[in-house]
Amino acid sequence: MKPYTRVYAEIDLDAVVHNMQAMQAGLAAGAKMIGVVKTDGYGHGAAPVAHAIDPYVAGYAVAAIEEARNLQLHGITKPILILGATHPSRSRELAEYGIRPAIFTMEQAEALSEAALELNRGRAAVHLAVDTGMSRIGLSCDEAGACLAAEIGRLPGIWVEGIFTHFARADEADKAPAMRQWEKYREFIRLTEEKGLTVPIHHAANSAAIIELGGTHWDMVRAGISIYGMYPSDEVERTEVKLWPVMSLHSFVTYVKEIPAGTEVSYGGTFKAERATKVATVPIGYGDGYPRNLSGKGSVLIRGQRAPILGRVCMDQLMADVTDIPGVRVDDPVTLIGRDGEERITVEELARAGGGFHYEIVCDIGRRVPRVYMRDGRVVGTKDYFEDRYEDFLSG
Repeated sequence: MKPYTRVYAEIDLDAVVHNMQAMQAGLAAGAKMIGVVKTDGYGHGAAPVAHAIDPYVAGYAVAAIEEARNLQLHGITKPILILGATHPSRSRELAEYGIRPAIFTMEQAEALSEAALELNRGRAAVHLAVDTGMSRIGLSCDEAGACLAAEIGRLPGIWVEGIFTHFARADEADKAPAMRQWEKYREFIRLTEEKGLTVPIHHAANSAAIIELGGTHWDMVRAGISIYGMYPSDEVERTEVKLWPVMSLHSFVTYVKEIPAGTEVSYGGTFKAERATKVATVPIGYGDGYPRNLSGKGSVLIRGQRAPILGRVCMDQLMADVTDIPGVRVDDPVTLIGRDGEERITVEELARAGGGFHYEIVCDIGRRVPRVYMRDGRVVGTKDYFEDRYEDFLSG
């Protein structure tokens, strides 16, 4: 392990495997899983996570063609689906590398058909996206949309491998909106089959539906945030599928000082000490993805105790109150997400304290934070960008 002395995120690959097994145990008979590793595996590292979950998935899902290619360059060979829109100008790459796009317009489909025929590598596999209630992307969920789906399916060089939709509200306690989407989706499938389009893979279930809506699992489900040990919302049931947090975030004390009563701390002087206060400086800030909206609201763990954040979180540093924590000194470990002794700070806690969203917190942990990968209690790999060279990005 490299000697990271400022900040690092620890990624527990054993927890990743546990979460996959916990979800797999509750899958409907015959249903397979797609592992969603977009946004660099929700900030955890797409390639290491993808390799860890490979025995449990039939394929992967990402948001962009660049993410798909990155997985392939890291040795991932199973099918990769792009959940978002892909510009028709990238069709040749899709066909050449066998990446499955989400298709929902004839323009996309015709461009891919032409590319596949030019390359003469057989039919390009696609998944048709259907809009059943997200109002984001997808074929209209009606007769016109079903006709367009059938037309796309008849194009030379195209094989409609799957049809999918996405639940907008499956993570709510009231499942009625999700079930209305499900019925729209099933009706759309019926319409397309009437028009002669038979598709082998149907998928709608996201993490919330994997956990709570077994009747929507059909051929395949898409595990996303649940891979990383987080429940989609506080309303999702937690007793049947036990998830383990995957990421913890760590730093160190760089300076300890005493300030008298009346002293202001950090930008804007939003905190003024009401008593003599011992302050520990910690070298992490919003430039690393630690939320600025935790200013004066969040806490960190030092020596197994909570140390409240004083004043505003800076770009590269924050200050914490360690007055009531004996013996704090330079180089003491600091836990910003995770456990220290009996105390624990979760991503969900940070989101509630700062008024943010727990998905956002892990996705926003930046490149400046090294990732340290653990398996069986030992370091199995690290990833940082500290040796990137400008010359590596020059062309010509």
